[in-house]
Amino acid sequence: MVQAITDNNFDKETGQGVVLTDFWATWCGPCRMQSPVVEQLDEDENYGSKVKFTKMDVDANPETAQNFGIMSIPTLMVKKDGQVVETLVGYHTKDQLQQVLDQYTD
Repeated sequence: MVQAITDNNFDKETGQGVVLTDFWATWCGPCRMQSPVVEQLDEDENYGSKVKFTKMDVDANPETAQNFGIMSIPTLMVKKDGQVVETLVGYHTKDQLQQVLDQYTD
């Protein structure tokens, strides 16, 4: 299950290891398409054990999105050991996300 995080715990929850955060909103159609792809990766034993998957509702938690200059959603942010290493804007397939994550998990 992808963990929902907030402005208050974003730094703590994304500070160690490889973390993918899905910035989304309930009214966003492409976000509703992206979420199941992120869920599939979280449940995949090859990725679920190596990558922490989180999601943040930008309407309920605007501060973090503003701090990172996120203007469009869905935006997927990959952090490794607390540093942003990749930012993906728009819908991405499972294969595309696997290719990105493979760069940081090997």
